[in-house]
Amino acid sequence: MFLKDKVAIVTGASSGIGRACAIALASTGAIVVAASRRISEGEETIQLVKEAGGDGIFVQTDVSKEADVQRLVEKTVAYYGRLDFACNNAGIEQVPTPLSEQTETVFDEVINTNVKGVWLCMKHQIPYMLENGKGAIVNIASAAGLIGCPTIPIYCASKHAVIGLTKSLAVEYASQKIRINAVCPGVIKTDMVTRAGEVNPQFIEHLNNMHPMKRVGTPDEVANSVVWLLSEQSSFITGHTLTIDGGFVAQ
Repeated sequence: MFLKDKVAIVTGASSGIGRACAIALASTGAIVVAASRRISEGEETIQLVKEAGGDGIFVQTDVSKEADVQRLVEKTVAYYGRLDFACNNAGIEQVPTPLSEQTETVFDEVINTNVKGVWLCMKHQIPYMLENGKGAIVNIASAAGLIGCPTIPIYCASKHAVIGLTKSLAVEYASQKIRINAVCPGVIKTDMVTRAGEVNPQFIEHLNNMHPMKRVGTPDEVANSVVWLLSEQSSFITGHTLTIDGGFVAQ
């Protein structure tokens, strides 16, 4: 229970990596404020948080809207009196498409959620962490933020941008005891991947073979690294990008 009574916001907490991070934080004693656009799934996450021995609340949030993000952070502090940690995980994907068929609408949706959303979260989270005298943030980027990815350049660019935001603000706030890091998962076995495998088992085999470890990762494997980066066990680490990808980027 090494994070007992610390208060953490987790965005995109309704499923996948976000839900796993919320549960992992709760298992260490943290109070979790789960945020997502989907209400029923977000409330289900809080139930799982409580079953893991933690406590928390759900706040419906669209991270691409500043008013929503501001309300999320202010409600957290009003409810619990402080903000210690944040895992900025909310993001959307891009359907693989030839460049000539990609639209401005898709570009705006991906960038507004994946980049603007992370920027807005840190903009409103950091001032309250400064009031505490310290804090830690982990932003969820992607292995796609480290390499080029054909047919998904908008998503790829958005995750490169998350890494840039992370490094820039980590340097800006390091002397004020705010640590900011990013993690870059490879393919993770989320509900979406599972559904794709049910339709096409060969697709899962392809994903497994993409990684030198010959398997995809699990949300828990990402969550464990997020908890470590938020904790004092990584107290001298900031501005770092941690790949959790079974060796994919190392190839």
